[in-house]
Amino acid sequence: MRPARISLDGAAARHNLKHAKALNNHQPVWAVIKADGYGHGLLWAANAFSDADGFAVASVDEAIALREGGFDQPILLLEGLFSADEAELADALNLQLVVHDPVQIDWLAAFAPEAPWILWLKVDTGMHRLGISFEACARTIAQLRQQLPNAQLNLLSHFACADSDPTFTAEQLKRFGICHDTVKNEIGAVSLANSAALIGVPAARIGWTRPGIMLYGATPLDSRLRPVMHFHSALIAVKLIRQGEGVGYDLTWRAQRDSIIGIVAAGYGDGYPRHARTGTPVWVEGARVPLIGRVSMDMLCVDLTDHPRKSHLQIGSPVELWGDNVPVWEVAEQADTIAYELMCGITARVKRE
Repeated sequence: MRPARISLDGAAARHNLKHAKALNNHQPVWAVIKADGYGHGLLWAANAFSDADGFAVASVDEAIALREGGFDQPILLLEGLFSADEAELADALNLQLVVHDPVQIDWLAAFAPEAPWILWLKVDTGMHRLGISFEACARTIAQLRQQLPNAQLNLLSHFACADSDPTFTAEQLKRFGICHDTVKNEIGAVSLANSAALIGVPAARIGWTRPGIMLYGATPLDSRLRPVMHFHSALIAVKLIRQGEGVGYDLTWRAQRDSIIGIVAAGYGDGYPRHARTGTPVWVEGARVPLIGRVSMDMLCVDLTDHPRKSHLQIGSPVELWGDNVPVWEVAEQADTIAYELMCGITARVKRE
């Protein structure tokens, strides 16, 4: 059997959720498990984070899978309805809905739900993706009260750069505060902090938090988190090459000395990033070694010359591409991308255990 595989650490996932709750003084938590649980598997993630107060997903399809999987926790649809005909499904599935555009209010008002809607009005405080402008907050709340008088209304926003721009994050907090003060007598709960804000912006730790990437231990912002996904493989060849010889497609790496190289059974056909640069760390049987040359569809190459146990390395020697020894975000940085993309990009042919 091909050795490329993914292992998932449920204990680490539960630890990360517990830590997220502690950061917010045990106020309610939406565990964000959209995009197939950030590549970990939707139902696996729901089981791992079953102690969360609810699940946040991106689509009705994800919500259906959770309900059919036996999960009865509250589910928040982060982008709300995509069309009017989803209202009936949302009602049947007992979903809580984000509202980010007045047309969604019209869709909901045209349908008579079994129970009053629980809605989260999304306010655009500066990210300029989804949400009504914070200046229109009071007007939109009034529209909701007029068209959906029995709905339970809550308030939500999203940070653009909570881990990189404290000045703009403070401005978003200020705008959210203005909006909240204007409508506080009309709403119930609030939700503001994503992972970066929950870790690094204490003022955002209010109401329901929405941790995503931190639950999977895939951020460098908090050393107390533990990685959940481990990408493993093995050496399938070890060979000596002479100084000046090249390796891989286009021979982009050439040996500066007589070298020992290893061939690893993993490539971009498995989800390892093709654009990972030479020097990206790969863990091989107890030590980090550098990736060399181009990543192929099924294989990548590493330089074993300085490995402390190079004479013992052989076909079958274990390899970790990311996990405990090589953080996924470190690989992502070497490929000019983010950990989210790498985890979501693991392909179907990679075994899971």
